[in-house]
Amino acid sequence: HPKRKAAFGSVGRRIPYRILHVINQDGESLGNMHRADALRLMDEHGLKLVLLRENVEPPVYRLMTGQQIHEEQLKRAEKKKASPKPGMYTKELSFSSAIAKNDLETKTKQIAQWIEKKHHVKVTIRQAK
Repeated sequence: HPKRKAAFGSVGRRIPYRILHVINQDGESLGNMHRADALRLMDEHGLKLVLLRENVEPPVYRLMTGQQIHEEQLKRAEKKKASPKPGMYTKELSFSSAIAKNDLETKTKQIAQWIEKKHHVKVTIRQAK
């Protein structure tokens, strides 16, 4: 049973860095501090340390409540869903409002096939003159 990776950085006590830039739960910077001081602060306030950015020097951690962590994970999951996945295609179909019945049925079948294949379908109907 492989461990599931959190939606973002480490949460809790396992911090591989000695010096951290800490942000409090209200979003205010508390500056750079030693890992032990950050852990003490975390315990005093009953919060968790969450890694936000590790590609900077020193890495940025934020003190968060469990509720804030849950909300952040939901936000990131929603953002990931919204972004187009590789291999995802958008099919576009355009036809006149004066289309013949058999042509409409054919195009409807085509749209159904695309939807089965999980393609996004954009249908445009032009008004007949």
